[in-house]
Amino acid sequence: MKGFFGSLLGKDRQRPMNNAKLFVIDYQLHGAPKSFIIRAERMDNAEAWHWASCDAGVGIIPRSNLDKVKKVSKPLAERFGITEVTWRQSG
Repeated sequence: MKGFFGSLLGKDRQRPMNNAKLFVIDYQLHGAPKSFIIRAERMDNAEAWHWASCDAGVGIIPRSNLDKVKKVSKPLAERFGITEVTWRQSG
């Protein structure tokens, strides 16, 4: 038995490979600088705008990758005072 997960998964099972990376998202909310780190498998500008909206309390955070949540677009986010969204991979 190798640790807690080894006992749960059994000897012949392995945990799935996790391709998630850490990303830093910077944005402005009503002119105030905000920043946070998020773990995701991929990131692009549309994803960054959505996650900045979630951090600001506007967007809906999906429970899992399988949930079909409507993403917050850049124009909608800007109506709520979210601007200057940038992202980069951490590390």
